[in-house]
Amino acid sequence: MSLEIKSRIWIEKDGQTLLGQGRVQLLTAIAETGSLSAAAKSISMSYKKAWRLLDEMNSAASTPLVITTVGGKDGGGAQLTDAGQQMITAFNNICSQCEALFAKLATKLPQH
Repeated sequence: MSLEIKSRIWIEKDGQTLLGQGRVQLLTAIAETGSLSAAAKSISMSYKKAWRLLDEMNSAASTPLVITTVGGKDGGGAQLTDAGQQMITAFNNICSQCEALFAKLATKLPQH
């Protein structure tokens, strides 16, 4: 059995959480479904929580990560902005680099 180093990564702006694994999962689901409601359902998250997280992310970000439209005869929707896609990519790159570093550091741990 080998030892592993684990960590949870999140990004804050002015003490407010901007991104973390769950938020990135929500953004990715929004990009795939085009709907906040469908995205929340696809990741087993309540609509209320998804709306709160989206509002917090859009408030903390310099520019909105998601644009929403209110329902009507054609229904509403949610669309990831370029800034939203860039944040997903950056977050995933950071996580990959951290995991690679942790794997390297784990090899230096004493094996017991």
